[in-house]
Amino acid sequence: MQTPDFSANRIARLFGIRYPLVQAGMVWCSGWELAAAVSAAGGLGLIGAGSMDADTLRIHVRKCRGATERPFGVNVPLLYRHADALMRVIAEENVPIVFTSAGNPKIWTPILKEQGRTVVHVVSSVRFAEKAAAAGVDALVAEGFEAGGHNGREELTTLVLVPQVRAAVEIPVIAAGGIATGSALLACLALGAEGVQMGTRFVASAESSAHPAYKQHVVATPSDGTQLVMKRLTPVRLIRNGFYQQVVELEAQGASAEELRALLGRGRSRRGMFEGDLEDGELEIGQISGAIADVLPAQQIVEQVIAEYQAAVATINAPGGGLGI
Repeated sequence: MQTPDFSANRIARLFGIRYPLVQAGMVWCSGWELAAAVSAAGGLGLIGAGSMDADTLRIHVRKCRGATERPFGVNVPLLYRHADALMRVIAEENVPIVFTSAGNPKIWTPILKEQGRTVVHVVSSVRFAEKAAAAGVDALVAEGFEAGGHNGREELTTLVLVPQVRAAVEIPVIAAGGIATGSALLACLALGAEGVQMGTRFVASAESSAHPAYKQHVVATPSDGTQLVMKRLTPVRLIRNGFYQQVVELEAQGASAEELRALLGRGRSRRGMFEGDLEDGELEIGQISGAIADVLPAQQIVEQVIAEYQAAVATINAPGGGLGI
């Protein structure tokens, strides 16, 4: 079967990539090896800087550049305490593509654009999408609350969010949240997105920097094995385990934001995702975990998604089959 041609796709053209497929910049899971592998396979790999200091990010950027000649980027949560230092590294290392999240895009977008960088911001509502577009970003990630990790308080699903964001802005939209297959890529394009971002599927990849025990736990987690919690602080989707139960009990007791921060401040995300403490660590993952059956090399994941996309298109277009489009 011939490889689909996405040369006219605005996301593919914006990033200079073969497929409109972005690997999310996930804390503790998205190091240079994963980003380089996804980029080499034709997608856009992102280094997740939210768990790195400036020196660590510099090492990852240089190693990624040494491993692939294809475009890659860095994801920076703007509320992260090292954000300013990370942005200095991005400038010094001339990283061409920057994804920002968890903060106000007005602060950094003009600076990054002046430096000649492509800027993408992650949003969870139409209101935030309009503000990010007004700030001058080149594209948006519209992330539904099916996604793992930190999430929007609005609890808008990807199916609901993407077409509304598409209608509200002129810039390209990337769909995220609950996406791990080629048929989901096709569905998101039908909703008006021009690309997809996948996180959970790439956590369970050979190149992911997540702990092997965590990767296998992701594969074993059913779709109803996660829950959105900590809405009073910063909503996050977690696998149900001992740490999750502590959070639930604290919230039931009316815990303050400070008490929740104290619980989180014990290095929980590192313990869970990077060190493999499956009981007392913070395990962030999306609802799509239930559709993931194995840990695969990133290149195979990309190839599988594109093959599934082609098969879905063929099914829909088949005479007397699908929708007959």
